[in-house]
Formats: sequence, structure tokens, C-alpha cells
Amino acid sequence: MTIETGSEPTADPLPATSLSRDRLAALSARIDAETDAAIAVRAPATDVEIGAVPDCDERDVERAVDEARRAQEKWDETPIDERVAIVERFGDLVLEHRERLLDCLQLETGKSRQNAVEEVLDVPLTCSYYAAMGADAIAEQRRRGAVPPATTARVTTEPVGVVGAISPWNYPLTLAMTDAIPALVAGNAVVLKPDEKTPFTALVLADLLERAGLPDGVFRIVTGRGASVGPALIDRVDYVTFTGSTATGRTVAERAGRNLIGCSLELGGKNPLLVLDDADVETAARGAVQACFTNAGQLCLAAERLYVDESVFDAFLDAFVGETRRLTIGTGFDYADDVGSLIDGDQLERVESHVEGALEAGASVLTGGRRRPDVGPFCYEPTILTDVDPEAAVANEETFGPVVSVESVPDAETAVERANDSDYGLTASVWTGDRERGVEVAREIDCGTVCVNDAYVSGWAAVDAPMGGFDDSGLGRRHGREGIERYLESRTIAASRIGPLDAPPGVPASWYARGMVALTRLQRRLSSLPRPGRWGR
Repeated sequence: MTIETGSEPTADPLPATSLSRDRLAALSARIDAETDAAIAVRAPATDVEIGAVPDCDERDVERAVDEARRAQEKWDETPIDERVAIVERFGDLVLEHRERLLDCLQLETGKSRQNAVEEVLDVPLTCSYYAAMGADAIAEQRRRGAVPPATTARVTTEPVGVVGAISPWNYPLTLAMTDAIPALVAGNAVVLKPDEKTPFTALVLADLLERAGLPDGVFRIVTGRGASVGPALIDRVDYVTFTGSTATGRTVAERAGRNLIGCSLELGGKNPLLVLDDADVETAARGAVQACFTNAGQLCLAAERLYVDESVFDAFLDAFVGETRRLTIGTGFDYADDVGSLIDGDQLERVESHVEGALEAGASVLTGGRRRPDVGPFCYEPTILTDVDPEAAVANEETFGPVVSVESVPDAETAVERANDSDYGLTASVWTGDRERGVEVAREIDCGTVCVNDAYVSGWAAVDAPMGGFDDSGLGRRHGREGIERYLESRTIAASRIGPLDAPPGVPASWYARGMVALTRLQRRLSSLPRPGRWGR
């Protein structure tokens, strides 16, 4: 039995969308670039060229950062309530223009429309969250002084300056905005380098930010190839945030370190999903389909390794295979299709290589395992593998496609052990009939986010909670207070009411030392008292 076919591709996807080639060309013209070189952008659903954007060079990057730096000075002086009002208007505009954004996302990424909706709706929620907490995040704080009440201490913040954001092709809308929005609220300017495969989504966002009232220059876009634009950007900004592969993330971190600027990195994952012995297998199977095959598996939070308790293994596998076979593959601009296209031929080749390598090493395909050129040039069936060799690439490397391996384990302890046997630690999922048990198991998994009885949405959509990875899955956190604090520099201002903290004139040093010992003992006794609150700006 094979995966069902959804809608057929068209020779040219543009007539099916709200976009036109003239509109895409107008968006490309927004980029201030002197270079004559261009990069063609192709629609994955058909492999047809839809437009082109400038292949920016170092001079273009330098000019963009310089303009952003000049604009940032005034933006920082803009009252916080005006900054958050612009961000809120931007969130409203994203909702208002959602159909155009959905069309652009599908056109550039080949994802299904239902997956595109999830991405679009994430942005207004992020806007509302940081608009609501932005003033508190930057507010001056009172801290305990060295010798209360003789001395005081307070902490002020200021934006780091110009933030360089390097965003990926798989979620070009939300993974750009979830980093840019808190940076803007904090008073920074942002220079965004979108992936060269998906630049038009970023340009639509820039247009909406301008309509929302964001001053000129505060949000700039530079298009081009990562190998040339990325280093030029990192060398000129004050902070860099990057989402992409672990290999490239190491390069970004190294260059940021040489420049002594901060960075946050969300990198690769080989995410585990655990099904415990008390799980409802039908529910877990539905959740596993979402966890494994959303966005054709091209999701940093996607599960690629399933560990299922042996007591429910057969029942779960039957349910999981059945749910997977009911998925439809297609490239239409409606809601008929469950799974869309891979991004390009390179990604298709990686997926095929992982599956073929696993089969050569003795694995079995329970469903899927085939490319689908009848649907689209880069479409591949959702694939479930068993009996995978632990040394196979598909067992250790991030596939980033609709492929998952399933393994039977004797108990929860073994499942956790297998889950933690990885260089990565981005996200995980636990399925159980006892939520509290699931939470306890989650505490043992070495990942930055663990969802219980949910694939990934409850973790990602908890915008107030930090999101990031352990080990090779990255540095720093996005979302939550941590997501805005990374873009702030703190300054401590300490003041004394009694002059220098030193031995008063005429007091012997031995007396002063004894007095300080007594004061230290007193402070230790008082250290458990609550800290003072915040002072508003």
C-alpha cells in the first residue's frame, strides 16, 4: 500500500497565487544593492524559476549595516510604547495579509498550506507577547547594594545596537520574525539575511513592517549566498542570531567569537519520540504523524527516532503506519494536501541516500520509501523504517525529511537511554497515559524542550518559555524573557551615601577589618530576605 497522491503540480505556479512576477520583481527592487549579480529563485513544487534577487556582496552588506546603525540611534530614542504599538500593528497586518503570505510561503518552500498556516499564525502571537512584556524587560532594576542601606545598586539596559539575523529556508517567516521582533522591541535595528531559496517571504515582511510604521532603515534585508554575505554581516553587526545546520553554526560562533560579539544559535537535531507502556496508541500514532511529517519532515523540531515500549509496539506500529498511509502528498495552493514538497534536489538526494543506506544495512520499509515525481520533482513519500542499523546515517545524522525509524525497547529507562544517546539535544516528545509520569520522564531527557502528549506545538507555542538546544543543537535561547534579554546590554550603577568604602580616617586597620567581618556575618544572615522590586523608567 502506498501514500495517496494529492493535487497535481501545474507548469507555472504563479497563476494559482495572489502574487505575480511583476510583484515579485517589485519586492526584489526593495533591496539596495549595487551588484549586478543575481540569484534565481525557483518554486520547489515545479522547479520553475519565479524571480531573482540581488547576489549582494560585502559592499552591499556594509552599506545596509551602516544605514541600520544610523537608524537605530533614533529608534532607541523612540519611547517603548511607540515601539510596541508598531509591532502590534505589524501583527495585525500579518493576519490581514495572511493569504498573500501563505501564497508566498508555499511558492518558495513547497510546503502544504496547512503547514504554512501554522507558520503565519505564530508571528502575531510573538508580536503580542513581546509588546506586552517589552517595557518590563528593559525597565531599570534595583538590586541589593554592597552595604545596604549605605550603598545602592541599580541595573539599566540598552540595546546592543545592530542585530544580524540569518534565517533558514524551512520556516522563512516565523524563524526570521521570532528573532527580529524582540530585537526591535528592545530598541535594536535588524539586518536580515534570508536564505537564498526563500527571500521573497522576507521582503513581504519588510513591506508589512514599513506599513506598520517602522522607520526607514531599522529593518534591512540583504540577499545573497551564505558563504559571502554571512561573514560580511557577522563582521559588522553587534550581535548575530542564526538558525541552520550545526556545521554552519560552528562557523558562525567562531567568527562571532573573534569579533567579541554575542550570538544565539538554533542548530540541528535528531529528535526522539518516546511511547511508554501506558500510552493510548491511537493518540500517540496521530501525534507521531504530526511530529515526523509536518513540513515534509523539514522541521528542526521534527521527530526522527521513535522508541516504543515493547508491550505496545505492535499496536502502535499498526496505528502509526495506518495514519501515515492516509496522508496525501500534493503541491496545491489549497488545504487538500497533508504533505508538500522537499525544498530542492539536494534535499531529496539526502533523503534518498539515508533511506537507501539504511536498506542496504538491513532495515525494512513499512510504508513510503519512494520519490514521487508524478506529484512534484522533489516530493518524497512519508517513510517509516524498522530494524535500522545503529551505525546507519539515518540513525545518527539529521535527515531533515519525511523519514523516521521505529525501535522497540523493553522499558521507559531504556527509551530515555536511547533518546540521550545522541550528540544533539533540541527537542523530544513523550507519550503516556499518566501526564505526571510523562513530566518525570521528560526531566531525564537531555533536550532543551520536551513535550508530553504533544508533538511539538505546545512547546514552541509557549512563547513565554525559552526554546533552544543542548549540546550540538545550539547556544542561547529564543522566546520568553531570554529571547529579548539576549539583545540587551546591562549596566550596573552603584552609589555610596557615605563616601568611599574604606577605613575612615584615624581608624586602625585592625578595627576596620573586625568591623567588616561582623558586617559580613550580618549580611549572610540577611541574604535570604526578598530582593527589592523594579523601578520603572
